[in-house]
Amino acid sequence: MSTITFPNRANAQFFDDIKKNLNAYFESRGLSEKADGRMVRKTIAMLAITFIPYGLILTNRFSPWEMLGLVVIVGIGMAGIGFSVAHDAQHGAYSSKPWVNRTLGLWFDMMGANGYMWRVTHNVIHHTYTNIHGVDEDLVVSPLLRLSPHAEHKGFQKFQHWYAFFAYAFSTLFWAFVKDYKYFFQRDLGPYKNIKHPAGEWVLLFVLKAVYYAYTIVIPWLVLDVTWWQFVIGQLVMHFTAGFILGIVFQLAHVVEDTVQPLPDHSGNIEHSWAIHEMETTSDFARTNKFLNWYIGGLNFQIEHHLFPKVCSIHYPALSSMVEDLAKKHGIRFNQHPTMWDAVKSHYRMLKRLGNPECTEAHASQTA
Repeated sequence: MSTITFPNRANAQFFDDIKKNLNAYFESRGLSEKADGRMVRKTIAMLAITFIPYGLILTNRFSPWEMLGLVVIVGIGMAGIGFSVAHDAQHGAYSSKPWVNRTLGLWFDMMGANGYMWRVTHNVIHHTYTNIHGVDEDLVVSPLLRLSPHAEHKGFQKFQHWYAFFAYAFSTLFWAFVKDYKYFFQRDLGPYKNIKHPAGEWVLLFVLKAVYYAYTIVIPWLVLDVTWWQFVIGQLVMHFTAGFILGIVFQLAHVVEDTVQPLPDHSGNIEHSWAIHEMETTSDFARTNKFLNWYIGGLNFQIEHHLFPKVCSIHYPALSSMVEDLAKKHGIRFNQHPTMWDAVKSHYRMLKRLGNPECTEAHASQTA
């Protein structure tokens, strides 16, 4: 493992106060920090949005254009399952019962992504070493993109603010057919060196990928009365819809203005404590947008999610003001954009700045 540490105890009281207020919030209301009826209803809704149109497509009772519309809905539902069901379950935030989280976490695999590898790269690496170049795998989504001022610059990346959003549309295709296999076969992964994955996880990788390919490709190909090119278009539209949504939303939490990308010193120490590091490397957006709060779960409340990854995302809107108030009390910056459009524009400006070879500062938003 990497020797990167967060030894600075300055502002330790901030995180202590956060934990104290968090416990008081749930205890005073007699609430569990896990999922409640709202989350269960959302889970049912996301599964319905995905699999009802999928079933309708398989009936062959619709025209190609109507099926294409249904495919778009399937893609929206797939992204929603990833945001609102599998994400919480993989973090152990959905239920206090591990078997419930494991079962619901399988929906991640049913959407084409390997749950075990997600727990390694996201739960452990990204949540511990957020925005640290060379460690956080979320900063290396594609060789086409430069998402860190510390990454090597390639000439064509000066145009990345023009093509990045199009590239995001390929994210689920890459995930389902390349990314997981690539990570499983890599010797080094983030801070892990010569990593060896359990034999059972190798088996699950191939078995669950086969299940995913079966219901998304094999069964529709055998059942649908469409030409091969119509079938290919349908597959691409499903992936482009889900990939575009997922790709953009995941970038709005960390690769935006005001977030930082610090490097450890020669001893492997990060300047701030872990909690302060999370506050400086993470950003919220559109906190008052009720639809986004419902659809993308905790993805627009990334500050709260990084501080409380085992708390169900359904509670984040209520906790957000508490975190902001405590941050102000302790003189800690609280990064946030009022709307999703504001966050998208900020990400666009960051892509443009990072596409500049002269952008090498840890705080890229200060780069001209």
